[in-house]
Amino acid sequence: MKSFNSLLAFLLLFTLAFSSCKSSQTAGSSTLPGANGTGERKDGMSRTAKGGVIGAGAGAAAGAVLGRVIGGKSGTAIGAITGAAVGGATGAVIGRKMDKEAEELQRDMKNARVERVGEGIKITFDSGILFDTNKSDLRAASMSDIQNMAAVLKKYPDTNVLVEGHTDNTGSDAINQPLSERRAQAVANYTIQQGVESSRVTTQGYGSSQPVADNATAEGKQANRRVEIAIYANEKMKKAAEKGQL
Repeated sequence: MKSFNSLLAFLLLFTLAFSSCKSSQTAGSSTLPGANGTGERKDGMSRTAKGGVIGAGAGAAAGAVLGRVIGGKSGTAIGAITGAAVGGATGAVIGRKMDKEAEELQRDMKNARVERVGEGIKITFDSGILFDTNKSDLRAASMSDIQNMAAVLKKYPDTNVLVEGHTDNTGSDAINQPLSERRAQAVANYTIQQGVESSRVTTQGYGSSQPVADNATAEGKQANRRVEIAIYANEKMKKAAEKGQL
């Protein structure tokens, strides 16, 4: 299985890299390249937003699939960030912007793990902090962290926010899948209520299909019951970074 996953990852990387090269060649004659050879295409799309080996021409959704294949138990939040990556000098500029945002999130969020991943940020909440067992209503004690997160998100408006719900393997998929969806939506809804634009926020529930630990242990089950949030640059930020205006 490991060798199959490695082969699949290689084929995906090759396909995405080929698509990136093809897009760059098509755009080359219609741009005014900058220092890193990037510019705007005739259709208004940033070449670097389409470029890069991972996620080129496919966006965060394809990156989520690829990130899952490569990362094993690392989950799809990292994959979504990877899939939205630009790379090169533009990606480095975006990364510095994300450094600042991550520092503020780490400072203000006491009950969540904040990680800088590539050109984005991953936030992980233990579901036990956010929700009672088998419930999807936010606990009052958890709301302050989401309020603080929303305050930082409003300071950095040119990012997209993906909220993912996960459960352990206790119970059936018929229970776990909708529970994970409702929990992701509950976090998203409360974030939007704090003033974050709804157009920036998407949700996804995965039930028990994306474990990060062994469900055979109590500790593993606790780790698997979580909400993950991926924060990554939108097209406006990518274009601003490309033009040196970020």
